[in-house]
Amino acid sequence: MKTTFATLGVCVVAALGVVAACGGDDGGAGDPDGGTAGDGGLSSRWAAAGAIPGGPIQETAAVALDGKLWVLGGLTSFTDHSARVWVFDTAASTWAAGPDLPARIHHANAAVVGASIYVVGALGAGFAASGTVWRHTPGVDAGWVTRTSMPAGTQRGASITGVIDDKIYVAGGFRGNAAVADVSAYDPQLDSWDDSVADLASARDHGCGGVVGGKLYVAGGRMASIGSTTGTLFELTPGIPWVARAPMPTGRGGTACGVIDGRLIVVGGEGNPDATSGVFPHNEAYTAATDSWQTLEPMRTPRHGMQAAVWGGVLYVPAGATMQALGAVDTHETFTP
Repeated sequence: MKTTFATLGVCVVAALGVVAACGGDDGGAGDPDGGTAGDGGLSSRWAAAGAIPGGPIQETAAVALDGKLWVLGGLTSFTDHSARVWVFDTAASTWAAGPDLPARIHHANAAVVGASIYVVGALGAGFAASGTVWRHTPGVDAGWVTRTSMPAGTQRGASITGVIDDKIYVAGGFRGNAAVADVSAYDPQLDSWDDSVADLASARDHGCGGVVGGKLYVAGGRMASIGSTTGTLFELTPGIPWVARAPMPTGRGGTACGVIDGRLIVVGGEGNPDATSGVFPHNEAYTAATDSWQTLEPMRTPRHGMQAAVWGGVLYVPAGATMQALGAVDTHETFTP
């Protein structure tokens, strides 16, 4: 079974603020689908899961494969980042150490193609962009296998990733202290890059997205600073220029995304002027079939600077930060729509 999701960052990101999420409203309003945020009752669609080992961390990448959630790299402070990999077994609800990455990274762009996990660019020391590409196939590779790097001048982290026809699309990101509009496609089978994909309409990093119906959706993000967030939503069909779709109700960056039942679910984020933490609890879902958004139950623990992944119809949201910029936690929670 193949699961496709995105980041990022992630996934991934810029001068710190990284991936986050969306949601209902800051006051913990009732969920239109039932339940209220953080009420701890049976009606809540959010639930606590086992804390990530190794202590607080943010700006991680996350993917899901064969019932396991893989959390890659991350930041523990502005100057300390990690090569650690943690693997959560969704059936047993237990964590185990995975094979360390070849180098310490954060704001990584990650995706799954077939039976393999790929890292396609990231940020490193001093938030310098890296174009390193690594592959790990559980049960086959003892560690991470180096593949063809992103072409010179296109390396970046804090991008949005999505898989269409077994190719990894990397949209936007952070390079040289600036958001970029670059879009690239990596073919794992040929181990080659295609930079002829149309750029985004505007530069952004710290957005998130996912693939629905063979189209990549890029939601929100920021333009290299926490205060320069956007709520725009763009759709990419390979071979066709990007198309603007209905914007997010709550524009933000540093969010996390996952696709469940044809809906792109966007949680968390930073840059919230109405919260002392600066973090959004918001959880909003985009239905591609109707080009519309719905407000869902806010996050139990509002965060930014993490990536999310989906398995079995459940959104897993590990780590992140509860304070704008730096404020890492080891929290791990799930959302079931």
